[in-house]
Amino acid sequence: MHTQAIILAAGKGTRMKSEKPKVLHEICGKSMLSYVLDNAKKAGIDDIAVIAGFKSDEVTAAVKDEASVYIQSEQLGTGHAVMQ
Repeated sequence: MHTQAIILAAGKGTRMKSEKPKVLHEICGKSMLSYVLDNAKKAGIDDIAVIAGFKSDEVTAAVKDEASVYIQSEQLGTGHAVMQ
């Protein structure tokens, strides 16, 4: 069986009042995105897609080669992000 994961990481994080993408904020020295990527791998998922939007270049750099990155150029909601 082939299992895939989609990590939605396109949001601005407006409520965080920061210019940094919310998924790159750190908890205990590690980005929130890193925790999700690590746990997806621990679950045996080898096909991981990250949907990036706000400051996608920074999110893409953080992902490195751990997942495929797809750009949501306009943030039009969760369903639209999955379609990307």
